Amino acid sequence: MRMRTLLTSLATVTAVTGGLALMAPAASGSTHITGAVASPLADPTVAPGGNFDLGVWQLQEPVGSPGSPTTISSARLQGANGFQDSYFYTDTRDGAMTFWAPEKGVTTPNSNYARSELREMNRSGSAANWSLSGTHTMKATLRVVSVTSNVCVGQIHLGTGGTSTKPLLELYYRSSGDIVLGTENSPDGGQTLHTVGNVAVGKTWSYTIGVSGGNTINLTVNGSTTHYAIPSSFNAYKQYFKAGSYNQSSSDSTTKGARVAFYGLTVSHS
Repeated sequence: MRMRTLLTSLATVTAVTGGLALMAPAASGSTHITGAVASPLADPTVAPGGNFDLGVWQLQEPVGSPGSPTTISSARLQGANGFQDSYFYTDTRDGAMTFWAPEKGVTTPNSNYARSELREMNRSGSAANWSLSGTHTMKATLRVVSVTSNVCVGQIHLGTGGTSTKPLLELYYRSSGDIVLGTENSPDGGQTLHTVGNVAVGKTWSYTIGVSGGNTINLTVNGSTTHYAIPSSFNAYKQYFKAGSYNQSSSDSTTKGARVAFYGLTVSHS
């Protein structure tokens, strides 16, 4: 298996082979972890790149010029002195990597909503773009700190293979606490919604989203797993993961929006 995984050293910070990882010093030895890591392991005084391996992600922010949001490269995100600002930063209370997307912000040409969101990349710096065959998984532990109405916290998005700019799926969190999976009906659009859980605002929860066998979406929320068929119309498209705060409401407000804190995030491909 080729896995972007999370490694925590109990003596020193060790190298992480891709993915997103909380890292911090402790005793001796090393442990391989492929899920979330509790926030006490993080250093709240450094940029997200000091706690997380951001070598296989780039960041899109809700600023820039109309239709062209600012993108921060993996190289700029990495390290204790890596990039951070008011839209992407380390929470100084618990070390969480935090994303803020206000209702008013710069959007992509195909969306009306602002985002502070990671896009999966390859370690080489090229854009991740994998086929549906095989097994592809993203795991996260997070909490939605605040949300006006609805926020997307994870996606599998269409890559090359056609003209569609749609996602294969989006995982939403609503202000009611409902966790809702949206599966795209076809590359032309239309989404079917599935309520898959409920967690109060501010509470920590976990998800795993992925695809396997070229035809199945697998979703686990807080240990409960469901499966969904992938329509054959998506077969020509390659895919990539996204995670962060992709707000699903808009207004003229720069103080209302969605703030999402991540405590662990890994991706794997086999």
